[in-house]
Amino acid sequence: MTTPNNLSRRLFLQRAAVGTLMASGGATLLSACASGGGDDSASGGGAEKTSDNPFGVKSADPLDVVIFKGGYGDDYAKAHEELYKKKFPETTIKHAGITDITPQLQPRFNGGNPPDVIDNSGASLLPMSTLASTGQLADLTELFDAPSIDDPNKKVRDTLESIAIDAAMIEGKPQVLEYVLTVFALWYNKKLFTEKGWKPAETWQQFLDLCGEIKKAGIAPLAHQGKHPYYIGQILLDMAVKHGGHDVIRAIDGLEPNAWKHPSMKAAAEAILELKGKGFMMQGTEGLDHIQSQTAWNQGKAAFIPSGSWLENEQKPVAPKDFETTATFTPLLDGAKLPVDCTEISAGENFIVPSKAKNKAGGLEYLRIMLSKEAAGKFTEMTGSPTVVKGAAEGKKLTPGASSAGALLASGGENNWTTFFATWYSTMDKPIRNVYGELAAARITADEFCTRAQKIADDTAKDPKTKKQTRS
Repeated sequence: MTTPNNLSRRLFLQRAAVGTLMASGGATLLSACASGGGDDSASGGGAEKTSDNPFGVKSADPLDVVIFKGGYGDDYAKAHEELYKKKFPETTIKHAGITDITPQLQPRFNGGNPPDVIDNSGASLLPMSTLASTGQLADLTELFDAPSIDDPNKKVRDTLESIAIDAAMIEGKPQVLEYVLTVFALWYNKKLFTEKGWKPAETWQQFLDLCGEIKKAGIAPLAHQGKHPYYIGQILLDMAVKHGGHDVIRAIDGLEPNAWKHPSMKAAAEAILELKGKGFMMQGTEGLDHIQSQTAWNQGKAAFIPSGSWLENEQKPVAPKDFETTATFTPLLDGAKLPVDCTEISAGENFIVPSKAKNKAGGLEYLRIMLSKEAAGKFTEMTGSPTVVKGAAEGKKLTPGASSAGALLASGGENNWTTFFATWYSTMDKPIRNVYGELAAARITADEFCTRAQKIADDTAKDPKTKKQTRS
């Protein structure tokens, strides 16, 4: 887990939790910033504000951009900067693609001279909650309410997946643009399935029958990243939410009593145990990390593996050239309330505009350009990952992984779901993952899983340090 790809992917899932921990136990990291932020209302750049230039950017004002150069690289940002330069030809753009965000940027924040726009991600990201609580972040309400570049009659917020607005909120107001949209799914090699005449199954019984056929062919039906039980937990949660509806995950996120003991949670836990009991999980998978298990999958030793839509890009170094990484849905348990073709999604990659940025108007306009279909489409083409901009990938030449993830996202529509408990209550994240792992290894029963998970949630709710949050 030392390559940029792996580091970016791992922190992509955990960075918000890191920020919460830093806010509660490591706020001294930005203590020198705590003297206060800039005048957040003064976002105008000095030029006349129009529908085409809603923040009043002065064309000649320089723009300072810092990008975390991780799994997505920074070539996409250079393409976005070209779009900015095209609109403001007199500007000069200072670009930095770095991995050590905090060591390089903390002194600039402390000195009151931060960049104009930052992709604050990676292992050494600046803690988001501390930045927010010390007044270092610009309020992005003006950005989301600005006219869209693609359709000036629409606000930017109306061109985005709804999750983007939810994910932007810190302390009651939008302060971060979570740009990359992750689609979680079961993944398979379409080339292999076509050769074997297999098709992804919609119902649980169909899935069990398919697993039986796959096993007879000498291939393990399912591998998972056993050392990181988050992945198998995502499959469990997806089946539970589809079975019981969105209220299941809202209750879990809200730390409601007995949320983890919901009948749908137990049914999903029993399904995981059935896969293990029937020998449908790849032997030894519970002892493998993500690269080991995913590489075995690329080698044809397993038919399915759970992951997010970063999988294809992450596995490029080892995947055969003719391997067709393809996303599909998890099967429906009997009596499910939601359709099969919906799934978990999340928004990530922290793009921020500092409140003390010299060209705050330019920073906001850079984000507005990023949220155009042209810029978002370029990102997807260059990284293989979708963004929060609706329809930005339409008509683009996409990889099998990006194309199938986009199709699953579109088919799920309003039925797609997301979860926040691991971010909101970071202290319960690792313990819950451990319980997922115990279940997947069949070391506990479904009832024991529900009981242990609920105790973790109850202990979190009782902790006086916990700031309980609710969902809309």
